[in-house]
Amino acid sequence: MLEADADTDLDRLTRLGARALGASLAYLGIVGPDGLQVRAAYGLDVSRWTHAYGLSPAAYAIADEAPFLLVADAAGDARFSSDAIVMDEPAVRSFLAYPVTVRGQRVGALCVLSQEPGLAPDADQIGQLSDIADLMGSCFELKHEARASARTAAALTREEWRHALTLEAGQVGSWVWDLRTDEMVVNDILRAMFGLEGVRNISAQALIEKIHPDDREGVDKAIQASFGEGVDYHAEFRVLGTDRWLVARGRVYQRDGAGKPLVMMGINLDVTETREAAEHQRLLLLELNHRVKNTLAMIQSLARQTMRRSPDPEAFIHAFSGRLRALSDSHAALSDRDWSGIGMEELIYMQMGDQLEHDTDRLRLAGPEVALPPDHALGLGIILNELMSNALRFGALSVPNGRVDVTWTVRSGPQRWVDLTWRERGGPEIAEPIEYGLGARLIERSLAKVLESSVELGFPPEGAEARISFPLSA
Repeated sequence: MLEADADTDLDRLTRLGARALGASLAYLGIVGPDGLQVRAAYGLDVSRWTHAYGLSPAAYAIADEAPFLLVADAAGDARFSSDAIVMDEPAVRSFLAYPVTVRGQRVGALCVLSQEPGLAPDADQIGQLSDIADLMGSCFELKHEARASARTAAALTREEWRHALTLEAGQVGSWVWDLRTDEMVVNDILRAMFGLEGVRNISAQALIEKIHPDDREGVDKAIQASFGEGVDYHAEFRVLGTDRWLVARGRVYQRDGAGKPLVMMGINLDVTETREAAEHQRLLLLELNHRVKNTLAMIQSLARQTMRRSPDPEAFIHAFSGRLRALSDSHAALSDRDWSGIGMEELIYMQMGDQLEHDTDRLRLAGPEVALPPDHALGLGIILNELMSNALRFGALSVPNGRVDVTWTVRSGPQRWVDLTWRERGGPEIAEPIEYGLGARLIERSLAKVLESSVELGFPPEGAEARISFPLSA
């Protein structure tokens, strides 16, 4: 079956058919999706014509085995005498119907009609009509092929758009390399990856020159392996002048008869963030290993010193648990921040306990924002815990009206220093101890890992004091 759409080319050919025989009426009947239909007409109103009305000449010509159907007196021919086009308008009296053939099959007929009986074309006129019918068949075949090609092209275009949108959504750079000319067809994403947005014609050599010199040898080896061994191309490299890392994958798509590669296709992916995340993870694990070792050493030291000063098991557990909790709190806070440090005020509140966090009458803090590195935070956390414990048991916080003032300043210069002062007031009167206990020794030694740090303890009668200094860059 052939599509029954209107066609100006067929209209012109139908008119030529009528004129070839000196007639004023003609139509082209074609077998379509709904049966026999008028595809083109000349001098006729065929809006009401159906298979049973007006199309019997074409139907007989298609079904008959004769080269053409010539009827000189339709009114006297039993096959057509009762046909509406003979009995009614346009009152056809004679006609010639010539079959239209496509790929050896009769698919329609060109019918030239006369309102006078005795239509008798000569051989030359019949030959002209034959040529016109052949042209109609060729026209149908060409247009059918053109429609099929157009549908195929449209499907390919849609597929290419889907492919391009998929690559764009995935931020994938694509390329096709013609090794005969060294020219590459690339998408805009790949141009952006190599910083070649304004370059229209790109060669493989131009891309190679954009690869970091230290990575070119590895890329070349991977390409040659793909050429010679037939393996898929895979390489990872840096783009020159940027911090960008790309991974490339591809394969030889076409070779000549001797096996020489002609065309290679592939993609590039930006793996910069992936590599940065992996490197960050590696450094974090190294930092964690370092911290775990330091923490275990600190725990071992705390346990040994606490046990030496606390022969009673219950007293040991109580003292050691408090110090271990202080270390654990600092450790957890640093882990939550990927060991990037912690703020001074946050560390103080963490070691002071929830009961004093909002009690400005008993705990007063004053100082600028400052981020403490991990070693500083761990050591200072133990110091603050010991000072807090002593204040609660023996110092200012052991009585209702006592208070603690914690102030700190930051000294600028080639190396930034933090000076922190702990001062207790309003508590019971105290005196200089004859011998320092474990708490005092922990206070003095907890920042030992921070080079050039210093801790000074004072015991004036009005309350204990501590002056702590350390460099931030240590």
